[in-house]
Amino acid sequence: MPSNKSVSDAPITQFVNCRILRGSRLQREDLWVRSGSILDPEKLFFDEQGYADDRVDCEGSIMAPGFIDVQINGGYGVDFSEASEDVSAGVSLVSKKILQHGVTSFCPTLVTSPAAVYHKVKVHDGGAHGAGVLGLHLEGPFISAEKKGAHPERFLRTFQAGGIDDLMAAYGSLDNVAMVTLAPELAGSQSVVRELCRRGVTVSLGHSVANLSQAEEAVDQGASFITHLFNAMLPFHHRDPGIVGLLTSDRVPSGRTVFYGMIADGIHTNPAALRIAHRAHPEGLVLVTDAIMAMGLPPGRRTLGQQVIEIQGLHAYVAGTKTLSGSIATMDTCVRHFKHATGCSVEEALEAASLHPAQLLRLHHKGNLDYGSDADLVLLDDDLNLKATFISGEEVWKKAP
Repeated sequence: MPSNKSVSDAPITQFVNCRILRGSRLQREDLWVRSGSILDPEKLFFDEQGYADDRVDCEGSIMAPGFIDVQINGGYGVDFSEASEDVSAGVSLVSKKILQHGVTSFCPTLVTSPAAVYHKVKVHDGGAHGAGVLGLHLEGPFISAEKKGAHPERFLRTFQAGGIDDLMAAYGSLDNVAMVTLAPELAGSQSVVRELCRRGVTVSLGHSVANLSQAEEAVDQGASFITHLFNAMLPFHHRDPGIVGLLTSDRVPSGRTVFYGMIADGIHTNPAALRIAHRAHPEGLVLVTDAIMAMGLPPGRRTLGQQVIEIQGLHAYVAGTKTLSGSIATMDTCVRHFKHATGCSVEEALEAASLHPAQLLRLHHKGNLDYGSDADLVLLDDDLNLKATFISGEEVWKKAP
């Protein structure tokens, strides 16, 4: 006689008494998980003893998709751009530490470095109990010397006649590369943008003196992201708004979204500028930390690739200058600051750290709580403080009572 048990023998977890973020709104609804994926309960068969093998009482908390950080240079003493045969140990450490800040997936980011560093980088996933690695974000070395920021000028490169060949000579390989940041005004860049997109690599525009026309041409070729909007680019000007103008450009095809990163740490972007960007193009805003190895450490001197960085309070400067070099902010802090500074809804703040980065990287099974999506979850209180983090439905961090 057929059993009334679920069609799968895998255990089912039911999250009860929660408000889940689904369809851009919070709704009181249970969440069902099996084998790391979110289930549609109406399609399940249950026995008479109950609906699930395990129940988790969320005590009225908010349940949202795990946060995704597409620009993080390191943290907790780890610098992803440090010359090393294998940065996997450092990535594994960071992947576990950032769970306490709600990050369940991330792109380890390398700033402008010598070719030898790129050629050595081999990054594997953070492991079953750490945030997942979505691929590398290579920020440079094909950027503007005028807007280099904390990137060492001696390692900057330009595209010669070869274009993509120059890029491959610098990186060695595009294996495990999810995103490349480049300056679209560099000669030969447009063909590189097109080829990278053809190979499935997301192209971001940044560290650039591009005018709006050059930025729009890059978008025509497939670019879809702006690296830390307002920072390391020409300031907005009413006659030529530069890269910032992409937020309201009428050359962006219907149905396409140009996303843009915002470091909402209260330092890199004035709250008024954050509000302007959000109100102009809310569906494209992606929160990033741009965190460096000093995140989670006391003040002092640290590194970012080839540069010495000095931490003064909440500021990270290239030593001996007032040039900002990434942040020491955590993602949950950025989510809360973004909501406070813009007055946006809880739903909008959460989606800027989950749904939007997933859409940017074309990850249909992350960044949302739709049926069939990965059960990477965060549990938060009404003030968006983290209470617990789950990877594939398994609790991997919980706030101490």
